[in-house]
Amino acid sequence: MWKEFKEFAFKGNVMDMAVGVMIGAAFGAIVTSLVNHIFMPLLGLIVGNQNLDKLFLVLKAPEGSTAEEIGRMSLEKAQEAGATVLAYGSFISAVINFFLIAIIIFMFVKLIKKATSLVKKPEEKKEARKCPYCKSEIADDATRCPHCTSELGAKA
Repeated sequence: MWKEFKEFAFKGNVMDMAVGVMIGAAFGAIVTSLVNHIFMPLLGLIVGNQNLDKLFLVLKAPEGSTAEEIGRMSLEKAQEAGATVLAYGSFISAVINFFLIAIIIFMFVKLIKKATSLVKKPEEKKEARKCPYCKSEIADDATRCPHCTSELGAKA
């Protein structure tokens, strides 16, 4: 069983995938930082709130408090007080994060395809087989010409 596991784990494709997952995690951290530290503050300024991540709606205030009192607290303090809250700012941040990652990955894949197409050697075009009698194009495996019906024999 150990031998089979070693064969599986150390194949080239598995190692390539592991490297890809690690790079993807690091890439995700970079994009999350971009969203949280650059885009969200800008979006917060547009909406009129400094930190969009902290936006929430009080669904149920704890006993002895009103929804208005809880609404003036920070998200963390409202949760500590026992309020049931809908943290929609965090959801907006996650959605923006997803779209940015998707756009950046799309652009990256497009760039890689463009780079590989520049490096790829163009395929040699094979010249079409011609009938020696009527000079029409014929299939490589044809034994008779479909145009003049001449016998061609097997292709050399």
